[in-house]
Amino acid sequence: MTHISPVYRVRRGASTLRRFFARVAGDQSGAAAIELGLLAPVLTLMMVSMIDIGLGVYRKMQVEDAAQVGTQYAMRNGFDANAISNAVISATNFSSITASPAPLQFCGCATGSGINTVSCGTTCPGGALAGTYTTVSAQATYSSLLNIRSFPNIIISARNRRRGCSEVRENVERSERYDGA
Repeated sequence: MTHISPVYRVRRGASTLRRFFARVAGDQSGAAAIELGLLAPVLTLMMVSMIDIGLGVYRKMQVEDAAQVGTQYAMRNGFDANAISNAVISATNFSSITASPAPLQFCGCATGSGINTVSCGTTCPGGALAGTYTTVSAQATYSSLLNIRSFPNIIISARNRRRGCSEVRENVERSERYDGA
């Protein structure tokens, strides 16, 4: 029986390991699957984040549209706070929209920086009578798809203000009657 020295065994083992690693390093099969496995979670998170941002923007558009529908309702039908609130709530299929704060009607004079609230019938600095304005607000809460503690529920709000209402509607009805006669 021949005796194999331990040094020979270590060299032979090292040589075998070197050949194994050289063979594995040159083998490209399965590399794409490993790369996909490493990148898939990142790509999925990016996709879900983009969908979440898109839904948030869409919800913001729905809230803005609901406020606009409320002011259009007031322009068509006159000021009725309950009816305007119902128009805001039923304007979209987004169930958490509310008309908050409540619709408001006031008289004011338009200036370069906004609208100064005055009593109805007052003459404005330009000589015109104070206009009647309606302000309709809509509000909703948006919950992110990603349940991250640093991004709590987002409150989306929109406000729409229009001049006119019942007096504009009455003028339109009068002109239609006269045009038809």
